[in-house]
Formats: sequence, structure tokens, C-alpha cells
Amino acid sequence: MLRLSKKLLFAIEAVVDIAYHAGAGPVRSTDISRRQGIPRRYLEQVLQQLVHHDILSGQRGPKGGYRLARERRRISVGEIIRIVRQLEGTSDPAADPEGSELGVKVLRPIWIDMQRQMMERFDNLTIEELCERAREQGITSEARQITDFTI
Repeated sequence: MLRLSKKLLFAIEAVVDIAYHAGAGPVRSTDISRRQGIPRRYLEQVLQQLVHHDILSGQRGPKGGYRLARERRRISVGEIIRIVRQLEGTSDPAADPEGSELGVKVLRPIWIDMQRQMMERFDNLTIEELCERAREQGITSEARQITDFTI
């Protein structure tokens, strides 16, 4: 079942934050936590899973942090959803073969079809598009603030 959990929301927000606020260097988890209000204990776990699945790349050390592992137009929200769902390990009740005849033959197929349609939309929604929406909403990128200077 596709449901919006805190972990899923944090993962998507973190990836968009990294894409939107990335400058010349990696984005620190402390900065993501501050900007998005995500508790660091949740954030680090999610970020490591995203590194493991090649959505992000991590850099250790005092100047370390996270970067996108690919171009933002090549990362879909659907990918992130699948990674977090796997991490959460929750089963989909609609896929359970047990249940009433009405549920199994009528209601669940509708639910499964709706989930498929939603995932298709999420698969076509890229991090690039979410960054563009952030720009359209007037959200200031900290990377742009840092790199803007006058001589």
C-alpha cells in the first residue's frame, strides 16, 4: 500500500534539499536537518539507504556531506518511494490473497490499479521538476546565496 510515512517524506525532502541547495561542495546533513526540520537520527538512516541505492553519494570528513549520484533529471520520486518502502519493510494488504470474495475480486483490484497509476506518475516526476517548483515558489537556494558576490 502506498502511504505517506514520515520516513518517506523525509527522504524525498532530503533529496530535493540536496539538489536545490547544492553548491560546489557536498551538502551537510546538519544543514538539511536545519532547513527541513528533520531529526538527524531519521535523516542519517535515510541518507545512508539512498547512498546504498545510488541516489546519493556520500563524502566523509570535515568537508563531507551528500551529493546527488546522478543528474536531478535522472532521479524520479518513484525510485525514492520504492527504496523507502523496502527500508520500512511494510507489506501491502492489497496483495494479500486472503480475504472476502468482495475484497479480493472487486475492491483490491481497484486499489492495486490506483496504486499502479500513482507510481507511474511518481516515476515520471523528477527531482529536477521538484527543484523547479521550489524556485517558482520563491524558495531561496542557500547555494545561490553563497555564490552570489560582488567584485
